[in-house]
Amino acid sequence: MSLLAPLSRVVPPTGHTPEHAANVLEGRRFAVLTGAGISTDSGIPDYRGEGAPKNHPMSFHEFTGSLERRRRYWMGAHVGWSRFHRASPNDGHHAIAGFEADGWATGVITQNVDGLHHDAGSKRVIDLHGRLDRVRCLDCGQSFTRAAVEQQMAEQNPGFLESVNPDDIRPDGDVEIDPATPFQIPQCDVCQGTLKPEVVFFGEFVPPSVFTHAKALLDQSDALVIAGSSLVVNTGMRFVTHAQKRKMPIVVINRGPTKADSVATVRIEGGTSETLSALSHLVRASVA
Repeated sequence: MSLLAPLSRVVPPTGHTPEHAANVLEGRRFAVLTGAGISTDSGIPDYRGEGAPKNHPMSFHEFTGSLERRRRYWMGAHVGWSRFHRASPNDGHHAIAGFEADGWATGVITQNVDGLHHDAGSKRVIDLHGRLDRVRCLDCGQSFTRAAVEQQMAEQNPGFLESVNPDDIRPDGDVEIDPATPFQIPQCDVCQGTLKPEVVFFGEFVPPSVFTHAKALLDQSDALVIAGSSLVVNTGMRFVTHAQKRKMPIVVINRGPTKADSVATVRIEGGTSETLSALSHLVRASVA
């Protein structure tokens, strides 16, 4: 089952500013839903922006059904991680952490797997699609740090990282590598089973418990702010629908159209770093 839904080509409304968002959010605690667009200023590209990679991320069926596809995945992921894990939170991540610390935000629900909200200091983060910094064995269930698995791959494939170019990193930390390149994939050191990052691949389902926690966070909120997501992934649209049912104001911040444009109370066409930073200044000024 695909997590993707078609994206309307309707031109998003323009003219709304951070001031409009501040007015709508005044006196309301809000939940924040983020997508890949919030991490672009940290050097991690999104899937749909200008210059985004055209290839579809690997599916769960591909990964589990073919040793060669697992090999291709781990080969690219090993290269991508060498740059991916060095990314730092940007002003957008820090603004969201500040909203939570000051009691304006109930927390953040993120579709990203980069862990940057945690690094920025956000305390209540719901990782809808998991995190790349953990790895689990599909056979025995043993969990590993990504650092341990990366060390195993480095030892098994000496000189590999130096032989490839990691420029074309993807939002999930993957990189396209020539499949003919020799590479030994990591294995569980408990049962020699299949290792997979603790992220939701395309074709997998988000665990029901994760949705339950995210919905509870939204139920404790008076508004929803969406930052850096086109909402093409259906997991994000579930929260938009829930916010609509509760008649909550919805603020959308994104470059390019989103599936929530037609229901947004405020729709800001722009980058998340500068918009969230401006919104943070406005909210603070309103209570000074």
